[in-house]
Amino acid sequence: MQDVAARVAEVRERIANSVRRGGHGQAVRLVAVTKTYGAEAVEAAYAAGVEDVGENRVQEALDKQALVTVPVRWHLIGHLQRNKAKALDHFWLLHALDSARLADAVDDVGRRRARPVDVLVQVNLAGEASKGGLALPELAREAERLAGCSGLRVVGAMTMAPLDADEATLRRVFGGTRAAREVLRAAGHPAEELSMGMSGDFEVAVEEGATMVRLGTVLFGERH
Repeated sequence: MQDVAARVAEVRERIANSVRRGGHGQAVRLVAVTKTYGAEAVEAAYAAGVEDVGENRVQEALDKQALVTVPVRWHLIGHLQRNKAKALDHFWLLHALDSARLADAVDDVGRRRARPVDVLVQVNLAGEASKGGLALPELAREAERLAGCSGLRVVGAMTMAPLDADEATLRRVFGGTRAAREVLRAAGHPAEELSMGMSGDFEVAVEEGATMVRLGTVLFGERH
């Protein structure tokens, strides 16, 4: 973990260059994805100035939270099972609200605690069966329904591009997610965020308007 600070600095420079190329002028939040890495990865990222940490699995995140002493913001970026929705009390933001059924479970958590859960709606623009998320045609209807859910607050959209996609596909997926955010805004949601871009494609995502990038291997090296 000794070179994390240098990697973070390099990534931030690449993000800044991508913002300039894209012309959207947005601020970009770097979310360090620490799944399969130990608590030391979280500590190293924080020491390098990264205050946002993403985990894919609830239990791994909770175990890590018990060991970490620095005040990071925890993001749940992976699929959340409905029966684990109560664990959202331990996270700052849910990135993958990927179905109406999950939305109902999250809404229930927020209403019970009298404080809405901040969420991003996951959209699936590549039509990959292996990935969750709403297709664009069903998004407007669900956005209207979610506007009546007092237990959650839709603050943006999230997507994952296909692995090894070419640039044209990446731009279609990321540009489509930007359009999805406008659908959420039109339904009355305070949707400002675009969570898109991982280690292999984050520069294109930022050029297309990403406000959050989820980076693991480019910061910490290959997972074992």
